[in-house]
Amino acid sequence: MTSNNKVIPKKIKFLFGGAAGMGATLFVQPLDLVKNRLQLSGEGGKQKLYKNSFDAVTRILRSEGIIGVYNGLSAGLLRQATYTTTRLGVYTILIDSFTDKDGNPPNFFMKALLGMSAGACGAFVGTPAEVSLIRMTADGRLPPEQRRGYTSVFNALARMTREEGLFTLWRGCIPTMGRAVVVNAAQLASYSQAKQTLLTTDYFKDDIFCHFVASMISGLITTIASMPVDIAKTRIQNMKTVEGIPEYTGAIDVLGKVVRAEGFFSLWKGFTPYYFRLGPHTVLTFIFLEQLNKFYKNRFLQDA
Repeated sequence: MTSNNKVIPKKIKFLFGGAAGMGATLFVQPLDLVKNRLQLSGEGGKQKLYKNSFDAVTRILRSEGIIGVYNGLSAGLLRQATYTTTRLGVYTILIDSFTDKDGNPPNFFMKALLGMSAGACGAFVGTPAEVSLIRMTADGRLPPEQRRGYTSVFNALARMTREEGLFTLWRGCIPTMGRAVVVNAAQLASYSQAKQTLLTTDYFKDDIFCHFVASMISGLITTIASMPVDIAKTRIQNMKTVEGIPEYTGAIDVLGKVVRAEGFFSLWKGFTPYYFRLGPHTVLTFIFLEQLNKFYKNRFLQDA
């Protein structure tokens, strides 16, 4: 049998998908931290901690050092290991299930629907890591006596379970799944259309540069569509319960309070770091995934 007839096993593809997402996270984690800090700034009508993204980065570096911008990295890596791996696994299974007997895959709209479903499943599995990530990245903005002080994602998961109950790990699960549905729907449609449009010009060919530009265009549309859901998710997952009473009752309550206290456009607070995280993360994930697949094929699928 030749190497051309050999394929990478599905379980290896899932593993590589999660690993590629983790590799990309190593580069974009600081943007995630800045985005979360900006989304929580001004919460409850309090004075805003940061004027803009540049001010946030400057102040974080000044007060917490270069290591400070990587707070919550372990949670970010676990999120990719759980969310991305599950999403890819479920999506592949669904695509196989909806492929007809002649080997024809489902149409674009069905693929989008399956992608949304896979995203929701991945978000459910990844929510505990997401809650840990939000809390760990938010901690540094608080006075020392108010910080939670999680030492790692596993410490965060253990303490949340012990101090607040098991279901706290899935706090904000519904808006997290909602965000995943919106992101997957917007990304699938906008990336495909942007890439198709770029390839009709004389300036692009189907290479990494084209993928990068298409990802940045897709990221802009996806950011606009998903940020209100994302800010609801962030605030719910970071909230504290005082005397048994939570700060928010749900996503709608968050959105209403944000608009009333901080203004309508505060729903897109943290837009810049969110946007500049989304596109590059997609491109970096793609690059890492291609390299991992290439390594596996060269190492394990060569002719005997």
